[in-house]
Amino acid sequence: MTDVAVRGSLWLFAVNLVSKSSQIVVTLALALFLTETDLGAVALVVSVVNIGQVVQAMGVYDIVSRTELDPLRTAGTVLTMSVATGAVLAATLAATASPIAAALGAPEGLLRLAALTLPFTAAGGVQMALMHRDLDFRRRMLPDAGGMVLGAVVTVALAARGAGPTAVVLGLLCTAVAQPVLAVIAGARIRPTWDRRAAKEAASWIAVVGPGALIAVMLINVDYLALGHVLGPEAVGGYSLAFRIAWVPYIMIAVVLGGVLFPICAQLVRSGQKNKLPETAGRFTVATLVITGGLYLAIALRADGIVVLGEQWADAARILVLLCGYGLGLSLLHVWYQAIRAAGHARQYLALEAAHLAALLTALVFATRHGPVAVAVTQVTVVWLLVPITWLVLVRNGLASSQPARAAVTVVAGGLVSLGVNRFLPESDTVVSLIVTGATVLAVYCAVVLPLNRTVLIGLKERT
Repeated sequence: MTDVAVRGSLWLFAVNLVSKSSQIVVTLALALFLTETDLGAVALVVSVVNIGQVVQAMGVYDIVSRTELDPLRTAGTVLTMSVATGAVLAATLAATASPIAAALGAPEGLLRLAALTLPFTAAGGVQMALMHRDLDFRRRMLPDAGGMVLGAVVTVALAARGAGPTAVVLGLLCTAVAQPVLAVIAGARIRPTWDRRAAKEAASWIAVVGPGALIAVMLINVDYLALGHVLGPEAVGGYSLAFRIAWVPYIMIAVVLGGVLFPICAQLVRSGQKNKLPETAGRFTVATLVITGGLYLAIALRADGIVVLGEQWADAARILVLLCGYGLGLSLLHVWYQAIRAAGHARQYLALEAAHLAALLTALVFATRHGPVAVAVTQVTVVWLLVPITWLVLVRNGLASSQPARAAVTVVAGGLVSLGVNRFLPESDTVVSLIVTGATVLAVYCAVVLPLNRTVLIGLKERT
């Protein structure tokens, strides 16, 4: 298990590094070639499609990872269910594009075009779930990273030629179509089939985890939808750029670690080694806190440098600082949720997600009319209210350890030292200077924090 877990972590990191690096390039291109209104319109369309993607794939990774039935027959059954759902959702979204567009201020034609991606992402999701079960992330490089790079190239090329928001949607469509095709080339050949036992197991798991997955995607997209509905696409533009930047450490680190943690914990449960869950979850928590903490610190301290992408984004700097705090809290919650779900407490996970969404929706009712900064403050406040509550759930289920608390102290110390150094760094007026000063802040943080957590981080490699 040791070598498999380590290789899995490295390959998943490599996949995310390639795919998210391409998305960083897309973000920069959009900031250069699109207006705030155009970027806001794109964010609204993508938010609606993201919700559809989660509905069609509710619990796919969990079902395939946890099943004790034949994984191929289970995957084939889930493929049939997921693709059929995706096709129905695509048709429904195309038919209802007009009222949805009117409610959100999003382009109707782009909604219909984006809906075409759903059946393809459904198929690709099941293929990668089977690779996920075996921690075989090496094979994910081609369909996952390859598809993202292809979509990024299309988006940037079209945006540079003046295609506007359409460039992003066409890039999404290219990614969606390429993903299942490239997965077949990589060896993930799953035939659609139907197995009653597998379907029954999938349905019972979806009934619990599915709503949680839907709530999770709503938590990520409801702020866009609220801003678009109340203030229009222009208000979403700067907010969405800040969100895209703040989203990178979460996707590249927290999602990678959580993606490896879940199958490891599931394996420990299947093999009767539940006593190892607290230590395993603790080490992954420390890694998440230390690494994402450093990245978010560097981004927040150099947030004013966002103006190198254009003076029109100056107002997004304050939003970016706030969303860095949101991203750190969400990263911790994501890793903890993997441990809770893998240990068999899916209903508790669902309750936490539901409480998060209820609190966020309630706060947004009052905050959205005050603008994007107020929405960002709301996100930070609500997510950090959930952090201690979720930690208590871990403690109650015997999944907590003392390692994260000690790591948190070192992260604060590293942050204070980095803050002091940042005061002496010059303002960034070019992309290169922004990268250099950000790297300086990160290097100072690492010099303080990494040695103090060396034992735990090395143990992550040795004991998982």
